[in-house]
Amino acid sequence: MSKAITFSEYGAAEVLRPSEVTPPEPAPGQVRIRVRAASVNPFDLKHRSGLMAQAAPARFPVIPGLDAAGVVDAVGEGADAAVGDEVLGFTVGGGYAEYALLVRPVGRPRSLSWEVAASLVTVGETASRVLRQLDARAGQTLLVHGAAGSVGTIAVQLAVARGITVVGTVGEHDVERLTAQGATAVRYGDGWAERVKAAAPQGVDLVFDASGAGVLADSVALAGDSARVITIADMSAAEHGVRFSAGSAGSADQADDSLPQLVQLAAAGELDLPVWRTYPLDQAATAHRDIEARRNKGKVVLLP
Repeated sequence: MSKAITFSEYGAAEVLRPSEVTPPEPAPGQVRIRVRAASVNPFDLKHRSGLMAQAAPARFPVIPGLDAAGVVDAVGEGADAAVGDEVLGFTVGGGYAEYALLVRPVGRPRSLSWEVAASLVTVGETASRVLRQLDARAGQTLLVHGAAGSVGTIAVQLAVARGITVVGTVGEHDVERLTAQGATAVRYGDGWAERVKAAAPQGVDLVFDASGAGVLADSVALAGDSARVITIADMSAAEHGVRFSAGSAGSADQADDSLPQLVQLAAAGELDLPVWRTYPLDQAATAHRDIEARRNKGKVVLLP
């Protein structure tokens, strides 16, 4: 038996409980890792609370966690890894555990910490996916809402590297960091649209909403067409004719092939993803509460 965090009913963070589970066995194409770090994502909180019950109904008991990093200790037939390899990737069956299954594992460069390796998977794929869906190109101006969040900060860096002019909405304490990434920082809150117009007199071509802060109507007006706006966080998207971009909730089957490139960029110091705090595995409920209270200023990671 091994340790894991599970929940057997929807509810507040208290439903997360340390449990004893049988280590999973890898199916063809999968590897099992001894988890060194597991990322906590907003999806985990929504899944636990029941907000995703219709889109992704739980089969209790649930081990949360979309992505993890660790050392391979068992290999399924046809998997592209060997026992002893250090890898990261999307989990099958949850990552808040001592052992987890990964699909399409990517090797971890030694210059990449375990914490960042685990953190990069879902947020990196999301940022890359939305930029692809927007068909963002050099010479365009992109507005990123929630530019200081984990998805936003990766989207900003990827877009700037492609020669895209980026304007990002952030809080006052994040202005300096966003500016250092090569973007123009605009304070969110009342009057943000006018501040964006002043910061981008050439106009806004595309909008990536990673905030879910009720900004879609004004974003469509700024971009001039709802087809130029995508959100990953605002469930009212359809009311504004805006696309809601959702991943595959941890299954790499629908993920793009951006992760190996993102890993190399991060390992080379060309992509920064702040990790705010790490917690022991048995403090997963505390980690969830901190995120729900918006205390975190970067990724939150569990260390089994």
